Amino acid sequence: VYSWDDFVKDGKTDWTGVRNFQARNNLRAMKKGDKVLFYHSNVGKEVVGIAKVTKPEFPDPTDEKWVAVELSPLKPLKKPVGLAQIKANIALANIGLLRQSQLSVISLTKDEFEEILSMAR
Repeated sequence: VYSWDDFVKDGKTDWTGVRNFQARNNLRAMKKGDKVLFYHSNVGKEVVGIAKVTKPEFPDPTDEKWVAVELSPLKPLKKPVGLAQIKANIALANIGLLRQSQLSVISLTKDEFEEILSMAR
């Protein structure tokens, strides 16, 4: 399990090993400088930080038929935003995390991104 603390310690990471076509398409859509939310999907089930794309789509070195992106941590959230909080927020009723919970890379609208950040204050 790769945690936010591991990510911060590493300073950057390649997001590799994504083997779902929709998630791959979401990786392909990422541009350098895009901000992403870092979600602990195993332990805690919560959004814990903000990262940015530092290198857009490139062949995944673990299987070059797929793609990866490089991410760097920006900052932790003041307080984590748990899955239960996201489910309870009507403004997030259509968020991909709830509709496609097994997807490892989910796109967010600007409003969804900002709503999650506001919940972390």
